[in-house]
Amino acid sequence: MSGAPDIVGQLEALRRYARVLTRDPEAADDLVQATFLRAEERRCTFREDGDPRVWLMSILHRLFIDTRRSERASEARAQAWAETRPLFAPAGGEPAARLAQIRTAFLALSADRREALHLVAVEGLSVAEAAAILGVPAGTVMSRVARARADLRAFEDGTALRAGATLKIVGRRDDGTT
Repeated sequence: MSGAPDIVGQLEALRRYARVLTRDPEAADDLVQATFLRAEERRCTFREDGDPRVWLMSILHRLFIDTRRSERASEARAQAWAETRPLFAPAGGEPAARLAQIRTAFLALSADRREALHLVAVEGLSVAEAAAILGVPAGTVMSRVARARADLRAFEDGTALRAGATLKIVGRRDDGTT
């Protein structure tokens, strides 16, 4: 089939995005597997001029939303567990501890902001591609990314942290400054 998308070539990008959505490597692998099954079942819906990555991430995102709706009780348990853990340990020089702080800050973002930031900043998708995956307007994606970055800066500035903990955010600010 000449218009068949290269679905296997998108495996790593799908895994990364699924891990951001689920916060659980095993659930992420299950979600990716379900995505491949759905893509194979609906291969005829892929447009030859379309981007397989966007098509597959859209499928993955919709499956995640469907799963999340059917598992509200487990999501509530996960949220309750996350709230019982301290948000940050005091800042230290150890890279592993630093990475854990960054991961915790990222996972503390609201789901919509975390998804948008991951697609744009980690996956390197354009705002338009992220909007297509999430099923929202491009302006909404831009707003979510900007707010996610502002939330992470608030963690760094200490306004969202307990006393004594810091998180250094490296990169460009939304206004173009560093």
